[in-house]
Amino acid sequence: MPQFDRAWWKEAVVYQIYPRSFNDSNGDGVGDIPGIVEKLDYLDELGVDVVWLNPVYESPGVDNGYDIADYRSINERYGTMADWEELLAGLHERDMRLIMDLVVNHTSDEHEWFQRSRSSPDSEYRDYYIWREGRSLGEAGVSAAEFDPADYHLPEGVYELPPNDWESFFGGSAWTYDEETGEWYLHLFDEKQPDLNWQNEKVREAIYEMMEWWLQKGIDGFRMDVINLISKPEGLPNGEDSDAIVRGADQFVNGPNVHEYISEMHDRVISDYDAMTVGEMAEVSVEEAKKFGEDGMSMVFNFDHLRLDFGPEGGRWSKGEWTLDELRDTLTEWQKGLEGDGWNSLHFNNHDEPRMVSRFGNDEEYRRESAKLLATLLLTLKGTPFMYQGEEIGMQNYPFESLTEVRDVDTLNNVRVARQSGRLESEEEVLDLVQYRSRDNARTPMQWHDDEHAGFTEGDPWMPVNPNYTEVNVAAARRDERSVRRYYRHLLSARDEHDVFVYGDYVLHTTDHDRVWAYSRVTPDAELFVVLNVSSATTTYAPPANVVGEAEFLVGNYNTPLGRINDTLDLRPWEARVYLLDEPVTA
Repeated sequence: MPQFDRAWWKEAVVYQIYPRSFNDSNGDGVGDIPGIVEKLDYLDELGVDVVWLNPVYESPGVDNGYDIADYRSINERYGTMADWEELLAGLHERDMRLIMDLVVNHTSDEHEWFQRSRSSPDSEYRDYYIWREGRSLGEAGVSAAEFDPADYHLPEGVYELPPNDWESFFGGSAWTYDEETGEWYLHLFDEKQPDLNWQNEKVREAIYEMMEWWLQKGIDGFRMDVINLISKPEGLPNGEDSDAIVRGADQFVNGPNVHEYISEMHDRVISDYDAMTVGEMAEVSVEEAKKFGEDGMSMVFNFDHLRLDFGPEGGRWSKGEWTLDELRDTLTEWQKGLEGDGWNSLHFNNHDEPRMVSRFGNDEEYRRESAKLLATLLLTLKGTPFMYQGEEIGMQNYPFESLTEVRDVDTLNNVRVARQSGRLESEEEVLDLVQYRSRDNARTPMQWHDDEHAGFTEGDPWMPVNPNYTEVNVAAARRDERSVRRYYRHLLSARDEHDVFVYGDYVLHTTDHDRVWAYSRVTPDAELFVVLNVSSATTTYAPPANVVGEAEFLVGNYNTPLGRINDTLDLRPWEARVYLLDEPVTA
């Protein structure tokens, strides 16, 4: 048997649950922890190994739980600590694990630390957050005629600018003026999500104690929210890169002490546990990802492939076209770049991204086929796959007809900013972009069956259910031998059975084909050959001569072809095939 550098989190498949939208047990229209407990057998039957649970902590819910008011309490909308303990026990009884969201770049402004911090400039908690005096108009070179206090929500009589020009990811300035103390506080997200000051050793100590508390309760790791934003540079200088994802990002993304903090976190807490850690990174290169691995992090989320459809103006809040060459090149860079020096995470959607079949597939004529092809890609590349709830039945983007259907603060804020700037003018432009880009596309309720509200709730759902739930739902997928869900189960079973899915090296087969992506996964005693027609057209492909011949057809999303790889493959629209070769032939 080949010897691999094994770890449970390398071999695992993670299933992400957005609790607000997964399953409502009490009819109040909001998903909850008891609702997740009801579906544990469903997850077990599907074949996943780990649940990543989005925040269920005490929170006012401005950003659906990413604004935490108490790190050690469960939000009563989701249940009780006893409910959470039942969930953890139920997962462990089924040999599944649980990772929790760690949100420590910022808290809610209702957190006790911030309430004390803003109470007085002399508070012992003042330095838990980042407070600064504003800039005078003259200092910033702004004339009184150019200045509008309403742009910064300033009270009457206050004429000053924020401490620097940094922008929030949710639109507008990253600073809010506090009338009580006359200073500004930093928030890289919503104004009700003030950033913690990681330079303060007391802040870091409090965070490490909280992490230890959760690990002692039995969780199996953390997904670390925007963790590479925690270090800000001395002096908080203005942004210098006009092409940064938001103004100032070149200063606060991967800040000067971020690796020191992550290493300290690992040494003080994580190293004592067999825990999985995955860092969400606002922007990260392959080389930076290697450094985070050296700091002790299991893996990071790379979003390069999820930026391919950004437009030339407006960044994320614009639309552009992506090509297979770009997608293949981007993911291949990460596959090859981390080989032997790190570990990849694999994902095409999550709670912050639109549905993958609507974005990278064809969710109309070939919804089923393209959803299966994307599943094949997710589960045959090298790394730990992250599935998002509903992905396994091919859920699609929501057809928003009005902004009144939108709940996401990020969407609403960015639409407002785009309108103010004149970049989005007509209602048609706004809705077209929202239908394509909004995070709410991923947050519509899970579709369990074709009864009212898709079986998610007996009450009024907190946001509308996708109207296609009568056809796209779990119950229908269970009855259908060719469903997306059955295909996921087949792939997950094959992944469990063959080490090559997990530990095989990635080898891209040279191709100038604009529709086909072909690669092998190779270990000393096995080889997978994967060929994907990423298009809605029938396509002919000539595979490398060394893989042609007898092979076991392991899985595919059309009728099973012969058990051999021919020198010419006629691939149907969105066809995916995975072959297992008797012995490795690709170096």
